[in-house]
Amino acid sequence: MPKRRVNVPLALPTRRPGMAAGAWLHAALRDAILHGRLGPGARLPATRDLAVQAGLSRGTVVRAFEQLAAEGYVRGAVGSGTRVRAVLPEEWSQLPRRAGARPRDVTPPKRHFAAFAQRVTAFPGITERPMRAFRANQPAVELFPASEWAQVASRRLRAATARHLIGCGAAGLPLLQRAVSDYLRASRGVRCTPAQVVITTGTQEALDLVARLFVNAGDCVVIEDPGYVGARLTFEAAGARIVPRAVDAEGMTLPRARSAAVRVAYITPAHQLPLGVSMSLERRLALLEWARVHGTLIVEDDYDSEYRFSGRPVPALQGLDAHGLVLFTGSFSKVMFPSLRLGYLVVPSDLVDVVSGAVSISNRHPPVLEQLVLADFIEGGHFARHVRRMREVYAERLGVLLASSRAQLGGLLDVSDVEAGLQTFGWLASGVSGDVATAAAAARDVEVAPLSRFSIAPITRDGLQLGFAAVDPIEIRRGVTALARALEGLVPAQRGRKALGEQRSRS
Repeated sequence: MPKRRVNVPLALPTRRPGMAAGAWLHAALRDAILHGRLGPGARLPATRDLAVQAGLSRGTVVRAFEQLAAEGYVRGAVGSGTRVRAVLPEEWSQLPRRAGARPRDVTPPKRHFAAFAQRVTAFPGITERPMRAFRANQPAVELFPASEWAQVASRRLRAATARHLIGCGAAGLPLLQRAVSDYLRASRGVRCTPAQVVITTGTQEALDLVARLFVNAGDCVVIEDPGYVGARLTFEAAGARIVPRAVDAEGMTLPRARSAAVRVAYITPAHQLPLGVSMSLERRLALLEWARVHGTLIVEDDYDSEYRFSGRPVPALQGLDAHGLVLFTGSFSKVMFPSLRLGYLVVPSDLVDVVSGAVSISNRHPPVLEQLVLADFIEGGHFARHVRRMREVYAERLGVLLASSRAQLGGLLDVSDVEAGLQTFGWLASGVSGDVATAAAAARDVEVAPLSRFSIAPITRDGLQLGFAAVDPIEIRRGVTALARALEGLVPAQRGRKALGEQRSRS
């Protein structure tokens, strides 16, 4: 039985006039157990503490505990206190929860939802499960220098002052704002001051801020197609009309020349999700000019560009912006570990107050202690060393994936030789369904994602997203072999069904 200590006073109901003290306390405790406020294994307060709280004699409390024990609700042990039993008496577990109530079917009350709630679609969260090929969008968390992080955290927490324990401004801790600003200017070519950096809990919060501040129901939002599902769900919840734009070898294609009322354009120019292409300089300049003409804000999601394996680093689109059109967002979840819910949104100077104001009435401010530790981790050089090390690890794993794919997946899956990121993409043989391929791969303990999962418009050729960063070389090789066998079983079947259909049509 789990041991859980009750460290806070119990919420006891008001005692009715004329009701005996012992009967009142017994009924209150029994009701708390039956309603789950005191769950299995929960430790009841010490009799002395409860007597003081309830204004009763200790003897009255002891007798109430003894009656509950006799009825089978609690048990007491020396040194362990009085705890709720794991299994309650059968005769009471079937009784109505309230004394005197008759058993009846309980139907939930009618709810009245706002329009936002009716538009919300849940975005799948992270589930804990064994690592396997080819899980995408996840770093190799087992290689994170947790001991260095712990040392930095220990030093910082020992030095924390009362001011740090009170909180910080809505935009974040100045120490971290400065560290992020310095890092982005040096590594990504972002043009910003520390005051323009709004610390968030990650990219999803940044997108939510943009949607709430700049998109009304019915406004148009341009997104890449295929593209990041989390962005589409966020803007759809805000009531936006989604305008999908196809992606080619140069990145997202430009919206039509007369795209009126487009409030926001969302892009991943450094490493397009999921296809992995980088937006060309010509396309970037054309997009900025289009946005200037139409008064459109651009959200640049720089989700994993820290890991570039070949070619020259591609500066951020924001660094080319001379008109305050680009909001630049990123997260430390991919570069460090997912449970570190810290990211950033770099906004034009004139938007700092309105974005900070929105944060102040929702999250109030980001968690201060985590910000302090992260700032010290960056300033101490640990962050840069970790990125350099992981870039080498991920480059090796990408190399293993590409070599194994060329050897075993020829004619089945054309895997892209990406230059950056945590995952790549492969085009399936013509006519092979990504959903069918995903199911066949899962049957062989291989995890991939079909292109249809990221797409809005119908697709003419399907493909699969493959992650490599979190997967060690041995598992990558096993995964390629298993995926090849899964796809080998599909290609002949698909071609056979197509040939049979053509034969029947001719007859």
